[in-house]
Amino acid sequence: MVPLIEYEEASAEVRAVYDDIRRSRNTVFINNFWKALANDPPSLRRTWESLKAVMAPGALDPLTKELVYLAVSATNGCTYCIASHAAAAKAKGMTPAMFGELLAVVGMANETNRLANGYRVPVDEKFEKLF
Repeated sequence: MVPLIEYEEASAEVRAVYDDIRRSRNTVFINNFWKALANDPPSLRRTWESLKAVMAPGALDPLTKELVYLAVSATNGCTYCIASHAAAAKAKGMTPAMFGELLAVVGMANETNRLANGYRVPVDEKFEKLF
């Protein structure tokens, strides 16, 4: 396990990212993910900037973005990300019923994806064009 870099021990470069996280999220809390990434300040800054841009308001509302992140995290088996994004989704309005339904969809999608891949199902021509 890598050391977790606390604010008081952080370099000026890391503190600047921590300060931006605190401002952007309106909190004093810096979670362990960022503290671990702080071992490589360029990765910390790059990841924070990318995450901040992707999760910013856009065509998808903030709860939907958290639900998608949670679904992918469940599929990938990232316990840290499941916990972190479940907490964020709850803060944005996710209910226990929504969580249960989300996991049902994730489970079903994983099952049908594996079946389609295993059977090597050809894609229907009418599904080929996305837009």
